[in-house]
Amino acid sequence: QVEAVASPAFDLANAKAEIDAANKIFTDALAKGDSVTVASMYTEDAKFMGPNAPAIVGRANIQSMMSGFIKGGATKLELTATEVWGDEKFIGEEGVMTLSSTDGKPLDKGKYIVLWKKEAGQWKLHRDMYNSDLPLPAGK
Repeated sequence: QVEAVASPAFDLANAKAEIDAANKIFTDALAKGDSVTVASMYTEDAKFMGPNAPAIVGRANIQSMMSGFIKGGATKLELTATEVWGDEKFIGEEGVMTLSSTDGKPLDKGKYIVLWKKEAGQWKLHRDMYNSDLPLPAGK
């Protein structure tokens, strides 16, 4: 007789802690100007969906876009997860963000949703979407 072994229950609180840790690696790398590490946080077929532009598709293209952010001085990102949900394959994260320049000048604030996907034992950003809470400049 073969005894069934139950798989451990998915621990959402632990997954949230792993997502928080991944977000810290992401924001620290951005602050250091390290677009390679930032891009490595995304799945190979990830999509970055920022406002007022088409989606950026794929890790290499995301790295190029992040390099542009860094060169433009947008390197201080603060992320606060307000809710997470999901399972052992995918985690949805909702949160709020602020973006500042290297010298601390506020650039943007808003909200985001990230779909995280487990790859090779690590949570990676699979879909990353945000939009601003700030009004569009007049005349745009």
